[in-house]
Amino acid sequence: MLLTGADYDEVDGLLTAHDAFLAARYPGESADRQPVHTVYIPADRLDGFREWGAEALRVMELHDFPWSVPGVRDKLAGEPIEDLRVDFEDGYGVRDDDQEDAAVRKAATILRAGDRPPFLGLRIKSLEAATRRRALRTLDLFLSSYQDADFVVTLPKVSGTDQVTAMVTLLARLEQGYGLAAGTLRFEIQVELPAAVLAADGSATVARLITAAGGRCTGLHYGTYDYSAAAGVAAAYQAMDHPVADHAKAVMQVAAAQTGVRLSDGSTNILPVGSREEVQSAWEVHHRLVGRSLERGFYQGWDLHPAQLPTRFAATYAFFREGREAAVTRLRRYVDRQESGIADEPATARALATYLLRGLNCGALTDATFSRDELLAFL
Repeated sequence: MLLTGADYDEVDGLLTAHDAFLAARYPGESADRQPVHTVYIPADRLDGFREWGAEALRVMELHDFPWSVPGVRDKLAGEPIEDLRVDFEDGYGVRDDDQEDAAVRKAATILRAGDRPPFLGLRIKSLEAATRRRALRTLDLFLSSYQDADFVVTLPKVSGTDQVTAMVTLLARLEQGYGLAAGTLRFEIQVELPAAVLAADGSATVARLITAAGGRCTGLHYGTYDYSAAAGVAAAYQAMDHPVADHAKAVMQVAAAQTGVRLSDGSTNILPVGSREEVQSAWEVHHRLVGRSLERGFYQGWDLHPAQLPTRFAATYAFFREGREAAVTRLRRYVDRQESGIADEPATARALATYLLRGLNCGALTDATFSRDELLAFL
């Protein structure tokens, strides 16, 4: 053999910086629970969020929910909203400062008054010039009123890294002022503009956004209608499954891979309201779109109405339950080195284990044959 220990040491030295970069920038996927949805509720309509489950159950009974999936009704009765976002942006609109200040304080009071979903946050206005100061004021006031830093901030209409860098600076300032540990405050980036996907120089902006966040970015959320409109898609054709949406989400997916930054699909504005036929038609659309997102690796999406919750959970539970047996069989064969018609590799074994963990975390699966520790060992 030609190479010596000195040669090995030299190559290690040449790659030390790159090794550190990989560890910091691509830590891998988190095994922690990811909510299956985010429910956006305008701040001035937050009062009734604890009734969403009861309303969803009522609509299911009234309009003969067409899917019979065990556990959905229990989920709606016990934990109908997994991730709540108090909306001070498009859903809330533009108000004078006194009105929005009052809405911020009221929202904080409502959230402190009873049970809260396991995940929580608020969407401020964008850091574009016209709404920047109002966005900062709302975040500061919410933090001082809510008195609990366990929430995530949604930053909408991001178009470049400067906005993300400014957000990082702002959060560090707020942490220092409120006596919070560094890194406590986190945010997710809404991809609502083509500039957030493809920069003027042809580079993938979204990858740069993750880097600029310095570890504070928890997720990338696709904005169906703002993005489609900005890309020139006519209103009648704006949808989660339009090719424009698929392209944007594919770039997001590649940029976020192995970074620990999670992905969320957008919403459909076809709501289950009106006659029985209208409700069931909207359910069909939502159920199909949720399943489509799951198949494409987007395990979270937005819900805008209580009657969308049944289809969210029905499609999600079915996705994991229908694939459970095949995933367990393939993973067992891989572990036991059994021959089969599918030649799975370590990366696929990790994907199988991650799939089963996601099913356990969201409540779709109560048993994955493998223990949680066994599944975690693959990651």
